[in-house]
Amino acid sequence: MINQIWLKTFCTLADMGHFTQTAEKLFMTQSGVSQHIQKLEKQLDSQLLAREGKSFSLTTKGQQLKQKGQMLLRDAEKLEALIKQDDPYSGRIKLASPGSIGLSLYPQLLELQQAHPGLCIDYTFAPNTRIEQDLVDNQLDLGLVTELSNRSHLISQKIAEEPLVLVTPASVKSLNWQTLIELGFISHPDAAHHGKQLLKENYPQFEHVEQFPHNGFSNQISLILEPVSKGLGFTVLPLFAATTYQRQDLIQIHGLPIPVSENLYLCANRHAINSNRINMIKLKIAEYLA
Repeated sequence: MINQIWLKTFCTLADMGHFTQTAEKLFMTQSGVSQHIQKLEKQLDSQLLAREGKSFSLTTKGQQLKQKGQMLLRDAEKLEALIKQDDPYSGRIKLASPGSIGLSLYPQLLELQQAHPGLCIDYTFAPNTRIEQDLVDNQLDLGLVTELSNRSHLISQKIAEEPLVLVTPASVKSLNWQTLIELGFISHPDAAHHGKQLLKENYPQFEHVEQFPHNGFSNQISLILEPVSKGLGFTVLPLFAATTYQRQDLIQIHGLPIPVSENLYLCANRHAINSNRINMIKLKIAEYLA
């Protein structure tokens, strides 16, 4: 591979036609210019200059190298400028999170995109395991998960906590164990996990969610509270999922005596190169979830 420093010296000399002027332009000594030319000729095993005392002319190979070398240097300069032009508010960024936090975060990121039309937000709602795998496979730039990853390819940073809440129909103003049994349980993909976290801390009778009558299931985060709002049962959800439900008048969000929160971790591929855009989004996510 041609040494680009030597190539630049040669192309500058070919344009200037004079060693002294070339040295001045490149902030070099004349001997330094001569050494670059000699090293380039040795590397290419070709004579590039026909020297005539203190003057010179380009050989046929020198003329060929000047023409192609100038094109190569221009392309390298364009590539360098393109890489350095790392506008934090321009380009595409791919993120994913579990549903609850996404209901809160995605609209805020869309407002950011509205303010900066050069930015493109691709947002996926997914479970922790899929997010981790997509990060490992470089299918995502950033991911939010609710469990600390043990994958060596990923780096994780705790960024926020999301409280878990018990949600009932609006008519239920106070809770006890018998009330929950009579209501029955509305399940969802994380219901057993969330239920165990919150209920075992607040009800000594709790062992597992199968203790409650099963009154329905939904895997769509925005629809889990539909059966609850219709009086068909209760469920346990992260707070963001409960507070973003459109019919707040039809549900009751209960704070239990012993609060329980779920950690949120911001993850990225350890080997990925962070652009200014990704660093900006990291800061915005931290700001939004503070």
